[in-house]
Amino acid sequence: MDPRTSAQDVIRCDLCETAVVQMHCDTCFVNLCKACVGEHISTGETKDHKVVKFQDRKSTPIYPRCPSHAKERCEMYCKQCDNPVCSSCLASKQHLRHELSKVLQIVDDKKDIIRKERNELNEKICPTYQDIASDVQNRMSQLEKEYGDLSTAITIHGEDWHREIDRLVKKLKAEIDEMKNTQIQTLQKHLEEINKKMSDIKKEIDSMEIAIETNDLSKLLSVTSNVHTYRNLPHKIIPLLPKFVPGKIHQEELNKLFGALSPSSLSSDKHGYSMTTTQKSPETGSSPPVKQLLDEPQTVTTIDTSNQYGLYNVACLSDEKIWTSGGDNTMKLFSINQGSLLKSIITKSGNEPCDIAVTKRGDLVYTDYRYRTVNIVKKEKIKEMIRLQNWKPQDVCSTSSGDLLVIMDSDDDKQTKVVRYSGSTEKQTIQFDDKDKPLYSLDSYKKYITENKNLDICVSNWGAKAVVVVNQAGKLRFRYTGHTPAPKNKPFNPQGITTDSQSHILTADDNNHCVHIIDQDGQFLCYIVCGLSFPWGLCTDTNDNLFVTQERNKQVKKIKYLQ
Repeated sequence: MDPRTSAQDVIRCDLCETAVVQMHCDTCFVNLCKACVGEHISTGETKDHKVVKFQDRKSTPIYPRCPSHAKERCEMYCKQCDNPVCSSCLASKQHLRHELSKVLQIVDDKKDIIRKERNELNEKICPTYQDIASDVQNRMSQLEKEYGDLSTAITIHGEDWHREIDRLVKKLKAEIDEMKNTQIQTLQKHLEEINKKMSDIKKEIDSMEIAIETNDLSKLLSVTSNVHTYRNLPHKIIPLLPKFVPGKIHQEELNKLFGALSPSSLSSDKHGYSMTTTQKSPETGSSPPVKQLLDEPQTVTTIDTSNQYGLYNVACLSDEKIWTSGGDNTMKLFSINQGSLLKSIITKSGNEPCDIAVTKRGDLVYTDYRYRTVNIVKKEKIKEMIRLQNWKPQDVCSTSSGDLLVIMDSDDDKQTKVVRYSGSTEKQTIQFDDKDKPLYSLDSYKKYITENKNLDICVSNWGAKAVVVVNQAGKLRFRYTGHTPAPKNKPFNPQGITTDSQSHILTADDNNHCVHIIDQDGQFLCYIVCGLSFPWGLCTDTNDNLFVTQERNKQVKKIKYLQ
């Protein structure tokens, strides 16, 4: 039998194409039989052939070629220049007094990072997306059943009426179908987006598997990870069913008494999903678990930012990383567990950022008060999103729907308003109450903003010495003006503001060196003290840990305050 046409799955020599492979050139990625080894080594421009037994292939590391010295391989890595270097580069004194490491050590560290991120994708992120997809499918099935029950209730009620109400029955059932179809389509689209992300995650895993197995160090060093984009889980869409309210039969008031459907809606819950490591689906329609306040909040860790000037703002990128900013033009990303600086971004204008936030996609957003802009940082490149005319942006937050809420002052400091943006498009303005009175103080004093789980918009208004809370439509719900006795018995001085999964509203009070916790209706619950000194910016992570910046000692405290 001709071995070249044999159906057996045998690997042949790449040169003679006849003999069974016995050797492998790790430099050229060529399979060889023993007889062809000499021919391969003697031909071609490559001099540093690494021929090994076939079973030992990919065991020889292929060092990157030096871009400055074509015939040299880079076996060292310059940490200051963040590049592999060869022996000729080192001899040129270009890297004198630079910190050097072996490329293999850098590669080992890179592989460790890739393995951890691959494991996170395999064990946490991918199972969580599968749970989310199952949850959405369960909700769709439940919708079918409950809308069916609703339709049946209307039909039974309609059988007791005369023929004059047939038209109304058909109209109401059509409305139900339209509402159901709208919600089903919304959930279907949501499911497709989730399935698309799961497909992307699996591709990312495959790419990481290839990177781990390769011996081409240039390719391995060029691997970039997108894991951070998948850590930000999709928002949970919860269909809210309409209600059918029947009325008594009365011929003259037929339309009124028969009943009407209340509007249906879909609410978005930014705390609805959390990372899991199992395939078990969450219970359909379940709410976030109830967590009780601790009698004694506990400081988990303290991060020293070493800011030259004051430390004002903090925003969670994930449960492991936070962004901070202060009185200079630099925004810093820190590892929470190690307390180490991971990255620094300087603002485009050189001005200090008035505030920072993290979008649902994990991008950093900041406001430039002097340049009247809202900017976004993508892959360390800054892009202007919004440029205002006659208004100056103060604080910004990202909502559960993906919109941005920006609170801003007029150039003459005689007006203040909240504007909702979808991308760079203005969608909503909130400025006055039902009596056309300003909701917020008319000054340039600092104001912070956040969205609560119930979609209320909460503003910490330093000039008014109050927390002002309006509903999603912009209607005033309440003002919180502090609680007595305060820890230092001083007036309420609200600074940063945030919320948690329990719809608590948390506000820093730098006058009393504490954080106030109130419920979603404005009732005072407790203070967090924990040795805080001039607390300023606040944020919470997905586990309801609180992060507090301390303006004068330039530290961030991580505090556990819920059970």
